[in-house]
Amino acid sequence: MAVFGVLKPCAHGAAKYGIDPGQWQAHMCGLCLGLRDGHGQLARAATNTDAIVLSVLTEAQSSAGARTTAGPCPLRGMRRASVVAANAPGVQLAATASLLLGAAEIGDHIDDGDASVLARRPMRRVSNTWAARAERQAGLIGLDVRPMLSAIATQPLLESRATAARKLGPGSASDPTNSVAEQRSPRIQAIEVITLEELTGPTQLCAATLFGHTATLAGRPENVAALQEIGRHVGRIAHLADAIEDLERDRARGRFNPLKATGTDLPRAYDLLRESESQIRQAASAAELDQLPTVRWALLDPLASLLRRLGQGLGIAVGHVCRTSVTAQQHSPYEFPSPPGRRPNRPSPFQAGGLVLGVYCTGMACCIDHTSPCTGEQKEAWAKRCDCGSCGDCCGGCGDCCSCCGEDGCCGDCGCDCSC
Repeated sequence: MAVFGVLKPCAHGAAKYGIDPGQWQAHMCGLCLGLRDGHGQLARAATNTDAIVLSVLTEAQSSAGARTTAGPCPLRGMRRASVVAANAPGVQLAATASLLLGAAEIGDHIDDGDASVLARRPMRRVSNTWAARAERQAGLIGLDVRPMLSAIATQPLLESRATAARKLGPGSASDPTNSVAEQRSPRIQAIEVITLEELTGPTQLCAATLFGHTATLAGRPENVAALQEIGRHVGRIAHLADAIEDLERDRARGRFNPLKATGTDLPRAYDLLRESESQIRQAASAAELDQLPTVRWALLDPLASLLRRLGQGLGIAVGHVCRTSVTAQQHSPYEFPSPPGRRPNRPSPFQAGGLVLGVYCTGMACCIDHTSPCTGEQKEAWAKRCDCGSCGDCCGGCGDCCSCCGEDGCCGDCGCDCSC
């Protein structure tokens, strides 16, 4: 299952909408502290950037949320700050989502063989604990997570069936179109082809449920259907974007990828992304959610930025971005340069434990780049995910990409990726 990580609001965009850029940090700190207070220090490792959007959306649909003063934190230069209260409905929903998705991510790492043999049992225990706590946390806000847990549990089976169907598809040694093969292996007839929509189904269901519940918590039942539709497509985008970005790496490592398993090419995958973004905007417009500056800043603009960035990587002209990326100039459309087949050294159980205790449990993952205790890959600080990330390289390196945009929102050919 693809875990979220696609919604990254731009700090510059907040000012454009008259929003305090510190809002994102206030919600992030509230979630981090809510996980710590409700579920222990280790639960802070489950902090999920897209889950923060759930807290933001809940507050955007209701009156101003409660704030509390948090103690000194390295992310704030050891200063106190006003943050969203840990008992705020949006934070409790974000905590539920973080625990649920964190449990799924750990399960994915175990299933993919990213964890050493010695680490698998304690990791599985953490995954099960977080799933149970997500269910208990959800009960406090009237959310039934059992359908989501069931959907997440079906993901490995769907992937296994998709892999089996792919191996037995046309061109394989056991091609079902080959009459001899059919006679030798009649059970091939029973192999059911798994579609890309089915593979992304669990992610879509989880996102739809979580997004829809923001309206329930905000006392806006008229928005539930629209936000469920938005969430469903956000889940689809998250899953497909992850598949596009990881395609070559997954091929090099021999790992499952939904695009490879279903024979979906990159142009078709990108068309599906654009289709989902269009559906999201239609649903937001129908419910007049696009009239809320916070929704545009935290949800609609980041999705547009994501599609623009992926389109550049695939050599596709998207929106107002006029230049193609270096990758697109050097490679034919829809091709990614193959990354080296080297995978980072996986931390030993002792090293992984040190990373979890020293980086995640202390909240340092919020403010420093760090090593993943599961895969050994370098991860950026969570605080860096609330920005456009590329402003330093655009507009002549001025670092202020939004000040040089044209009246129509076009940054010319600077390639700026902050949706300004």
